Amino acid sequence: MKKKEYKKELYNLQVELVKFQKEVIKKGLKVCIVFEGRDTAGKDGTIKRFVEHLSPREARVVALGKPSDADKKSWYFQRYVPYLPKAGEIVFFNRSWYNRAGVEKVMGFCTKKEYQSFMQEVESFEHLLVHSGIIFIKYYLDISKDEQKRRLEARKKDPLKQWKISPIDMQAQKYWNAYSKARNKMFDKTSFDFAPWQVVHSDEKKEARINCIKHFLSQMDYPDKKEDLLVYKPEVICKFSENCYKQGLIFP
Repeated sequence: MKKKEYKKELYNLQVELVKFQKEVIKKGLKVCIVFEGRDTAGKDGTIKRFVEHLSPREARVVALGKPSDADKKSWYFQRYVPYLPKAGEIVFFNRSWYNRAGVEKVMGFCTKKEYQSFMQEVESFEHLLVHSGIIFIKYYLDISKDEQKRRLEARKKDPLKQWKISPIDMQAQKYWNAYSKARNKMFDKTSFDFAPWQVVHSDEKKEARINCIKHFLSQMDYPDKKEDLLVYKPEVICKFSENCYKQGLIFP
């Protein structure tokens, strides 16, 4: 996508996001958007484009760090509950409770029993969110192994991006296959009818950002919605199913 085209599309979509936020505030809606994905897949950049022109009083980004000792002694989901949206709010989770299905599982940061408990409980937890009236959407940004390697190398060289590299990120290539296996199991077990995974093909950052916003807005209702702006590309974003593998939208 050319820079000029990208900027024009992004501007129009951000106008639509502001319209949507007005409706959220007016009607006291509660919106929760989860962003998961491979290291370097572009979660930070995508969320940034979502929130860039939203009112910061009613739009929050949640990116939790390492769990404290108190967190480790609590019910796993308890740590996330205080950050859920109140009426009139949009909350973006930059990684979420799905850490347990990904990095914690792969890197051995949780026990087998803790992992199994999570996989058994997450459906009930998310069902409660939806049942309580929260508008809940889950995105997984997926990239190829070669593109991840390129982005990791670029971050090492860029002094403005070195803060993005963590010891876990540095292990991403080494544990690529283990992450793929954990991701596939997560998709299979946690893509629920009421809260399915939306998979975003993210090798091209601009396309991923634009289509992610388009998809989100296409699912929402708000006044003066410009439907013609919200037609997203099925080759960039798809609701998880076995066909996503067959079409090459999920990298091995």
